Amino acid sequence: MQNRTMIYKGFERFWHWTQAVLIMFLAATGFEIHSAYEFFGYENAVTFHNAAGIGFIALIIVAIFWHFATGEWRQYLPTTENLISYVRFYLIGIFRDEPHPTKSDHLSKLNPLQKLVYLGLKLLVIPVVAGSGLFYLYYRYPQSGAMKTLNIDSLEIVALLHTAGAFLLVTFLIAHLYLITTGHTLTHNLKTMITGHEDPEDEKQASQEL
Repeated sequence: MQNRTMIYKGFERFWHWTQAVLIMFLAATGFEIHSAYEFFGYENAVTFHNAAGIGFIALIIVAIFWHFATGEWRQYLPTTENLISYVRFYLIGIFRDEPHPTKSDHLSKLNPLQKLVYLGLKLLVIPVVAGSGLFYLYYRYPQSGAMKTLNIDSLEIVALLHTAGAFLLVTFLIAHLYLITTGHTLTHNLKTMITGHEDPEDEKQASQEL
């Protein structure tokens, strides 16, 4: 296993897969709450959705601390370098089996488009989903005394924001699942996120297939 490059550390892989499972579970229970189907039952779906939401927020808090403690937050700083090359790659090159414009390593794990997308998720979409979820869950807590200051008539706008953000997350998840298959080989990206290492054998195999 010589020449294998470590890309994703242990916590990154734990965070990634736990976050993926929580988002899929939140989506599943969320759709049931909106009466798309029945599996857990409405009351159970609400209970499970709320619990998973709290777990998701707790994971986010831990991940934020880890990113700042390790300096990994710099991975998400946007850049215009190679941006046009990646736009062309995803629009045209990917369908012609062209190689990726750049190679990932532990210092630069994300390409310019990924940086923009992930930054948008972290600064806009996820805060909207998490914030609206918390507001929807706790806005009248406790139910008595002076703290009952947000006794508004309707939470429709908050619910719409929460649902819109959730649909954006699901859309990202679907796109993410597709892009997993666009590495040097069909399973290259998946294997890298499971093992943490980038295997040069995948690149060698891909170059032989071209």
